Amino acid sequence: MPQKKATPASRSAPAGKSKPAVKRPSKPSEVRIIGGEWKRTRLAVADKPGLRPTPDRVRETLFNWLASLAGAGGGELPGWQCVDAFAGTGALGFEAASRGAASVLLCEQDAALVAQLQAVRTKLSAEAVRIERGNGVTALERTPAGSLDAVFLDPPFDNIALYEPALRAAARALRAEGSVYLEAPRRWSGEELAALGLAEFRYLKAGAVHAHLLRPAAQGTA
Repeated sequence: MPQKKATPASRSAPAGKSKPAVKRPSKPSEVRIIGGEWKRTRLAVADKPGLRPTPDRVRETLFNWLASLAGAGGGELPGWQCVDAFAGTGALGFEAASRGAASVLLCEQDAALVAQLQAVRTKLSAEAVRIERGNGVTALERTPAGSLDAVFLDPPFDNIALYEPALRAAARALRAEGSVYLEAPRRWSGEELAALGLAEFRYLKAGAVHAHLLRPAAQGTA
């Protein structure tokens, strides 16, 4: 009898044609405080959607920028008043406190992250740090105008509606020579920032992160 021809369904797939699984960038399980009193202290990174801690090397560059404005050696921020409006792991706010900030408010909406921040505060005996569960924009809006030396803005990248009101509230709360750190999925233009009373002072891009150091527009750019 003649042999039956194999049907297409019975043929083996050509070797090497299957697509490899796409691996997403892994989230670090912890970050560390770069300098100051609590240098090398590790902060856990919870597995939460949208939680994206500022990379260590970006934070190191940021605090070198801030130290140059403070006129202090060793990356210190003596006596500064700060708000970390979207605290997450607290890496930015605890870094500021580690470097001598007199007051740091950490705002976070997620209850589990707030509990984690409280645990770190207790572990470090960080008396300069206050932790508040709530909306970071609202916290900035109720801050007295012209009272802050630094505002840290690192909102979730997928919530673009937060950026403009957060920047506007931060600009109002800044001292005349204060600074806003903005982490965003794109670079903000000079025109956009000027409309909010801010100007770019320093900028860097690291992977998907666009890191801006902003100052009141009256201070001009570098």
